[in-house]
This record gives sequence, C-alpha cells and structure tokens, in this order.
Amino acid sequence: MKPSPVIAAALGASASATPTHNSHKPSFNWSQTKQLIAFGDSYTFIQGTAGHANYSFIGDALSSSFHPSDLLADRIVQNLTGTAEGGPNWVEFLTSCGVKPGLTNPRSCKDKQLWDFAYAGANTIEDASFTPLHHNHTLALEKQVKQFVEYGDPALTSTHTVKKKGDVLIAFWIGINDINDLSKLRGRNATFAPLYERVQKRQFELVRQVYDLGYRHFLFMNLPPLDRGPSPSVNASMVAEFNSILKTHADGFQQAQKDATVLQFDVNAVLNRVLDGYEAYGFQNVTGYCKAYDQPDILTDPGKYGCAPLETYFWYNSGHLTSRTHEIFAGDLGKFLKGYA
Repeated sequence: MKPSPVIAAALGASASATPTHNSHKPSFNWSQTKQLIAFGDSYTFIQGTAGHANYSFIGDALSSSFHPSDLLADRIVQNLTGTAEGGPNWVEFLTSCGVKPGLTNPRSCKDKQLWDFAYAGANTIEDASFTPLHHNHTLALEKQVKQFVEYGDPALTSTHTVKKKGDVLIAFWIGINDINDLSKLRGRNATFAPLYERVQKRQFELVRQVYDLGYRHFLFMNLPPLDRGPSPSVNASMVAEFNSILKTHADGFQQAQKDATVLQFDVNAVLNRVLDGYEAYGFQNVTGYCKAYDQPDILTDPGKYGCAPLETYFWYNSGHLTSRTHEIFAGDLGKFLKGYA
C-alpha cells in the first residue's frame, strides 16, 4: 500500500514548513541524531511497562517521580493498545524504535532511541476553569515538562544515555485535546483566538524550560485535519487559526533563541493531501472507522465484525488516526528531517 510516485513527490515538495534560518543556530543533523524525546497527547503517547496502562510510558500525575534505574528498566510495549492507533505511531515509525510487537528497550534501538513523555488525554494547561483534566492521573503538558525537568533529564544525562544534547531532537505535538475541549466547553460561536493564544504562550514557556536544560533542536507539529474526522467538534477555520497561532509562536521562539533549531512540520497539509488522494495509499474508508477497533482479534479477523482490514481506514476511531496513517506522515516527516544531514 505504497503511495503513488506522483503523490509522494507532491507531498515531499509542499507538505513541510521551512524553519526559520539564521547564521548563529547550531547545525542540526538528523542522520547524527541519537535520541528523540517527545511530549504531547495520545497521538504521541506510547505504552511503557512503567507507565499508566493506556496512557503513558512512565508514571502519571499521582506518581510522577522515578529513579534513573526505573527509566532505564522501562520498556516500550507494542500491541493493539500500546498506542492510541492500534499499532505503531509516528514517533516509533520515525525512529524505528518499538515498531516490532512485544517489548523494546529504547537503548537497544540502533538508529535512534525513543524517550516518550507524552500522556494520552493531555491538554497543555492544567486549569480546571480552562481545560479540565480528563482524569485525575492525567499529566498535562505542564506536568510532562515538570516531570522531565525534575526526573527525565537527570536520569538520561546522569546515566550517560544522553551524552550530547546537540544529538537530541525534542518533539512537541499537542493541541488536539485543547482545541476539542475548548470547542465543547464554550461552543463554536466563542471567540477562540485569545484562548488559542493562551495555549501557545504557555506551550512555549514550557519549551523554554527544556531549552534552558541545554537542548537546542526542536520539532513542532501542527494540528491534523480534525475538521474532516468522523464526528468533528471543530471546523476547518478553527484548526487553521490554531495552527497559525502555533506558527507565530514557533517563529517567535526561533527569533528569540537564535542558537536554537526550530523545525515546523505541516502535518495538516500532508494529511489533507492524503485524504484528497486516499485511494493511492490503499485507504477504502476516510470518513468512518471500524466500530470494533478495540476488540482483541480485530487485527487478525476484522471480517468477524463486519470491518475491512484496519490499514484500509484513515481513522482508527472517532478521534484518532490509524497506525497506517501515522506510518504515511511519519515517512514524509522523515524525508523532511533528512534534509538536515
């Protein structure tokens, strides 16, 4: 189910937003990158043996602390519930770490190690009056970064897992719960720009905390076409406005931190093009999903539930993309990053 050469070329040519360039930023080389450290929500979360089941790689809001040995003993779990996509997600495809079924030690990944602090269901801000936590154990992005600053970074550096922070790419992909929750809580007729502005202002305050640890290479991903989902709570103009405000803040961060590398990947453009030309990717259904997606034998016997194979669906459920969709845009992201070698 490979994309046609024509469409693949079109994606590679126009899907990626070019980062701001300046003469002072350090050289980023994807081929020499040793670790990917990720923050975000369910689109980025991977299950860990030391994580909260179905939510995280390590810890939760009820117990976010850990010893370096706990992190190094943690293993990526790859099975139907190891991500929110029914299979490997974009960070796993991008790094080739944790893609195979079973357990994977991130330090054993030959290409790039994957250390994931994303939490399924996370918003950016933990504020009950703004975007309430989905669960009492949820680690909002604020708490993910706090966990990383207090425990993750010390663990990775003290054990020499991260030997050189210039060989690390930090990825932030969040906002899906923010935009959906703000819409549901306030209605579509609300004035959303100030709310999105608050989200992005806080996100880049958190990015600055990671920058202050010595990391210099950052990847930001915008919102996918949530407006084209099976049961959208947002429209295209809301998604575009959110993404525009994200870009403004990412550009501003680059201008303020001239020694940083700020990479912006337009996943929204990639996936809109995939939706428009879905048959070239082997998709048969891009408007609905298999209602039995969470059944334990759905991957081996989808016909039992009246479904086609899951890789023929663009959407895994009402709010998530299938593993196949993640594989497609991760491939295009990989091409984008290989331009920095």
